[in-house]
Parts: sequence; structure tokens; C-alpha cells
Amino acid sequence: MQDPARNAPSGRRLRMSSTKKLDLDRYVPGLVTFIANKLSAGASLLYRENFGIGVVEWRVLSMLAVENGIPAQRICQVIGLDKSVVSRSLALLQKDGLVHTEVDQRDARRLLVHLTEKGHTLHDEVFQVASAREKLLLSRFTAEEQNTLIRLLNVMHEQVDKVNAHPYISRGKRKSA
Repeated sequence: MQDPARNAPSGRRLRMSSTKKLDLDRYVPGLVTFIANKLSAGASLLYRENFGIGVVEWRVLSMLAVENGIPAQRICQVIGLDKSVVSRSLALLQKDGLVHTEVDQRDARRLLVHLTEKGHTLHDEVFQVASAREKLLLSRFTAEEQNTLIRLLNVMHEQVDKVNAHPYISRGKRKSA
């Protein structure tokens, strides 16, 4: 059997770590990320092929269906996407006549984003497919298990800001030489 460390690029030997490794079947941030990435990739392909939008545009449309007439900053805050990603998505949606903006009468520096009638119609069409995907995803859970899962995911969601703001101890940080 060949030693993989000997076959490293540029003749370098790979350092074979003896430190602990993540158990990817039990590491919750990894599991949540893996599920989200796979669901997003599948949804994006499906929505692009059938509706001409990607998953980011769908997220923006669905957010606006819940809270219409909001600033882009609110969209970023709720769905957790970067401002530049949301801005590009809004530009595409506006170009396609799915959203329009207007100046906020309370703060002229802000634009409020609204779904157009065409945007509402597209939202309703995609919503049917998104709902069917969710139903299939949860089909192996009982109603009680689904409620428990949703409750636990909401508890986890509430912890995200605390986790991201936690001042990790110095030995958890990599020190530069």
C-alpha cells in the first residue's frame, strides 16, 4: 500500500495529523450546511430550468411575499445573505419586471422593494414547487416529529448570532509567526 504522504505535490510530505477529526455524521454545523447546500443546488437548478430564476432570487421573492415594501437591508437580515448577493439578485428581478423600488418617504436615503404583479404571480408558481419539495423532504417524519424539528431549528437559529459573536479563547485562534 502506498503512503499518501509520499505522493504530495512538489515532493513535500503531507503532515499526517494525529489530532481529533470531525465526525461528519454528528457535527451539527456541518450537517446543516451539507443539507442546505444540497437543497439549494437542487432548487436552483429546478427553478432556473422551470421559472428562469435561481434559488437566491426565489428567496428574495419569498421574503417580499411575506414582507413587501422593505429595504434590501431587511432582506439580508432575515435570510442571511450578503448585501452584494441580494443587490445582484434585486437587479435581475427588477430587470425582469418582478420587483420595483421606491424611495422610502420616512428616509429618502433608502429604497423600498416591492413585488410587482408579475412577481406575485411567479412567487405563487414557484411556491407550489417549493412546498412540494418541502413535503417530500419531511415525508419520513410524523407530524409530531416535524413540529419538534421546526422547534429545534428555530432554537438553533436563535443561537446563531451568539455563536458568531462569541470571543473564542486564544488557543482556538491560529497565531501568526
